[in-house]
Amino acid sequence: MASPALGKLVWSGKLWMSCFFVLFFPNFIRCEGEVRLVAGPTANEGRVEIYHNGIWGTVCDDFWDDSDARVVCRQLGYSGNVGEARGGGTYGQGSDPIYLDNVACSGYESRLTDCSNGGWGNHNCVHSEDAGVYCEDETEGEVRLVDGPTANEGRVEIFHNGLWGTVCDDSWGDSDARVVCRQLGYSGNVGVARSGGTYGQGSDPIYLDNVACSGYESRLTDCGNGGWGNHNCGHSEDAGVYCGDEIEGGIRLVDGYNSNDGRVEIYHSGQWGTVCDDSWDDLDASVVCRQLGYSGNVGGARSGGTYGQGSGPIYLDDVGCLGYESGLTDCSNRGWGNHNCGHSEDAGVYCGDEIEGGIRLVDGYNSNDGRVEIYHSGQWGTVCDDSWDDLDASVVCRQLGYSGNVGGARSGGTYGQGSGPIYLDDVGCLGYESGLTDCSNRGWGNHNCGHSEDAGVYCGDEREGEIRLVDGYSANELDGRVEIFYNGQWGTVCDDGWDDDDARVVCRQLGYSGNVGVARSGGTYEQGSDPIYLDDVDCSGYESRLTDCSNTGWGNHDCGHSEDAGVQCEYSPTQTTTQPTMKTSPRVVSVMASVGACLSLLTMLAIVAVYWTCSSSKTAVTPMPSEPAIPLNTLSAHPAGTDIQTATASNLNSGVAFQQTIYPHDANLNPLPPSY
Repeated sequence: MASPALGKLVWSGKLWMSCFFVLFFPNFIRCEGEVRLVAGPTANEGRVEIYHNGIWGTVCDDFWDDSDARVVCRQLGYSGNVGEARGGGTYGQGSDPIYLDNVACSGYESRLTDCSNGGWGNHNCVHSEDAGVYCEDETEGEVRLVDGPTANEGRVEIFHNGLWGTVCDDSWGDSDARVVCRQLGYSGNVGVARSGGTYGQGSDPIYLDNVACSGYESRLTDCGNGGWGNHNCGHSEDAGVYCGDEIEGGIRLVDGYNSNDGRVEIYHSGQWGTVCDDSWDDLDASVVCRQLGYSGNVGGARSGGTYGQGSGPIYLDDVGCLGYESGLTDCSNRGWGNHNCGHSEDAGVYCGDEIEGGIRLVDGYNSNDGRVEIYHSGQWGTVCDDSWDDLDASVVCRQLGYSGNVGGARSGGTYGQGSGPIYLDDVGCLGYESGLTDCSNRGWGNHNCGHSEDAGVYCGDEREGEIRLVDGYSANELDGRVEIFYNGQWGTVCDDGWDDDDARVVCRQLGYSGNVGVARSGGTYEQGSDPIYLDDVDCSGYESRLTDCSNTGWGNHDCGHSEDAGVQCEYSPTQTTTQPTMKTSPRVVSVMASVGACLSLLTMLAIVAVYWTCSSSKTAVTPMPSEPAIPLNTLSAHPAGTDIQTATASNLNSGVAFQQTIYPHDANLNPLPPSY
């Protein structure tokens, strides 16, 4: 049995920890009815989600309007009367549960739960109707550029009546573009018009058409136009703008694996275009690399759309460089726009100086895994997985600088199919070599396989059966989708038979103390990706690891990722532990007991702080009586009482109970003199 002195010490310690947690970790507090915006392009807009019964859920857009949106924005702390309703799954579809439907706010409430609604979980809608909100106060007529490859170009959108819309490209020219760029803050007289949906098609509304700027206006709304919403065009005609100041004949590499390689694009007449690969060779590539600032005589030609197909104009064809020119336009060619090729022939360049036989991992889930590629003769290529095993993988990992004997072989195009040459086949390492080229193989380019057999490697050191929680709503891995590590790869667990006993084992394995763990099922935390490793997990709740529980075996399941199991590892509010008997210094006990007594006041303040966090907000503009009335039928001593009575009533709006003392009175409710 624990000593009384130790009990005081433990008691005061618990007070201290409770104060410390509440006062210094408010971000962990999740309050009933709390709202958040998710999946929006900016922090001030998104799909509305509300917290109830420990889980986030969505709100249906039936009757959803700006009054409801303003309440959401007010609850989120936005000042002013901002708030625009967005419906129809504007910000994508959420996942179950759907909590509220038929929400009807007056617009002055402090919290969304103050508004009338159909009740928690009562709805007749699906996630394509998830309500959204926009909480910003942009200036009328403000412009922005969206969906461009760089920040200084894109489709023109203008803000009107609380919503962004597009501009039609009828009569759209550089004068209009210069005004847009000036309004966006660009100096100089920059601005090139882009039309015909160059940057993709926007969505309704289309606000302006037949814009006619002189080029000197400060804002686009200062230019002549057909008026808000008056147009005769579709989104295939959405106007765009380029606000850069590139030099004619400038070069860039795009869509490469790294910054030093990619498809060659050249700047002409205010627009980027591609170069055809007819007669394209290393001499041409070396000039491109020199123009880009690379030293030495580096440059490897890449052809046939190695880096994907570009769009827009094809500017140059039959380029013929001698190799010493300073810029690509110094080389012979057929002239701007004269060509006989398509974008499947877009020329590329590699400007690196990798070492022959260098190794890299690409298209992996993390930086420590991926498809193996090896550098040879100025180009990256793949390795065939014939006879590929962990000994080969360990050599790759060692060559990449990993310590220890890590390395797991991955075959069959685990990380997708590569492109270009297949360099090595039938690799046979003993496991102690320093580099992959030190291992036996069939020689450069000799193989009998395709890219569906590209070899891969995993260089991590995770342990078999390790657990993690991903895509959760709270920090520090408090909750999320359960994933388990097996055979060098993370996979999910099916929720068939998944319950709190299983969840407690997961939380225990993750290091949580106590008997905590709540099961979450049905893809609560979004869907994972293959593989699905375990199904029909059945734990007693006392196991140390999930693999200690019965299950159908690795990879045996009859479910999809919509059934991915989840866990919430919140700390249990009530935990009892048996403390061993021990001697404690009387001085320590005295000091700690005094500290505990002092901290009890802070604890009460902390509780008030938590209550305030979850319940206080801006006062709603709603008339409230100065003092609640007490119905006579609540008086237990009516019509005449001899003892002091206490009547209890409830404010139905606030849900707060209060008491009022009723003193002795006669039949006419006149107070009687006190009797002693």
